[in-house]
Amino acid sequence: GSSDSSQLKEFCEEVILDCSQKKIDECTDECVVCPSCLECSSISCQTKEHCAKMGISPDWYENIKNKITNFNECVEAGNPVMESYPRQCRAGERNFTENIGNELEKMDLIKINQPRPSQEIKSPLVIEGEARGTWFFEADFPVVLVDWDGLIIANGIASAQEDWMTDNFVKFKAELTFEKPDYKNNGTLILKKDNPSGFPQNDDALEVTVIFK
Repeated sequence: GSSDSSQLKEFCEEVILDCSQKKIDECTDECVVCPSCLECSSISCQTKEHCAKMGISPDWYENIKNKITNFNECVEAGNPVMESYPRQCRAGERNFTENIGNELEKMDLIKINQPRPSQEIKSPLVIEGEARGTWFFEADFPVVLVDWDGLIIANGIASAQEDWMTDNFVKFKAELTFEKPDYKNNGTLILKKDNPSGFPQNDDALEVTVIFK
């Protein structure tokens, strides 16, 4: 009968439009991306009807994507992250690369094991890694922690843990105590090459992005 045909049609449409089984970046034109419930912080691929019942516009996700300007905002919007190094987040047709500072550029001079780029940190912060002996002077070099706008919130000294009179890599360690900034949770850890000459051409630094926990 007609009622059976109607029920069969609805069943088939539900099967075809099983949007929640699709990844966000594979959400088809018949589906839209929105939270699965009003209280949910995560987002997923859903049917247009599901989102409409919550009063969410079909353009909701597109509007969010247009406002995304960096990697962190891309991740917070629930977009897929590619596990490259540095990581990349894809929002629609746009890719955003994670800011890891200049670690890749300085790897032949200084390496940091703790904290890693974009790692959450808290006080006291223990810093460990290894640097060429030429990075030190009298077995140490300066370390600075700044907030998102470059304001210094802590500084200290990294000390060689073995003989530094060499061109090889030498293990170092430092510890910083600091007050967490009141606004914005991102900052930069700066490991400066010791420069007793004071000449600008001898300056160098490893910059590592950090997140205040």
